[in-house]
Amino acid sequence: MVAAVYASALAAALFATGSASAPGVSLETVGEFAPPAASATSKAVTYDQNLVPKGAWIRVRQHTQRNGATTVQLRVTGVKPGHVFGVHVHQKACGADPAAAGSHYQDKAGMDAGHVNATNEVWLDFTSDSHGSGMATAQHSWAFRKGEAGSVVIHSEPGTKGSRAACFTVPFGAKS
Repeated sequence: MVAAVYASALAAALFATGSASAPGVSLETVGEFAPPAASATSKAVTYDQNLVPKGAWIRVRQHTQRNGATTVQLRVTGVKPGHVFGVHVHQKACGADPAAAGSHYQDKAGMDAGHVNATNEVWLDFTSDSHGSGMATAQHSWAFRKGEAGSVVIHSEPGTKGSRAACFTVPFGAKS
């Protein structure tokens, strides 16, 4: 019990920012990673505990302005120190199978080579520091379509390479 209280306090301290948002729609989701077998109630699933160990934390913030412009912020702690991760928003919620999250969410759907880029997708690649913490921000002029963006997938390598190391289910907001 004491460990759980300490972990919650640690996560709150790590993810506190105190910043105010511009008018629009904001969402913040925080989770602690667990292996698929233990994550029946967890929104954060780790598939590769060498990169994203059980007990690592994640926070995702989304802010969509009234004009539709969207900012997504990612912050993690407890991941493998000094590693370069690829991170993208995916179409579906996480599951025990890494493929459950589906493909990358795209503003202009197509998944051909011309559409797979940081302008049409939300890319949050980062390098973790020596303590295993990292952060990234992506800004776009568009908003998520209702029901079409469901998770953030952490990949073992940046860009479009790498296996799915972890997944975090996020109820991304939609256009008004």
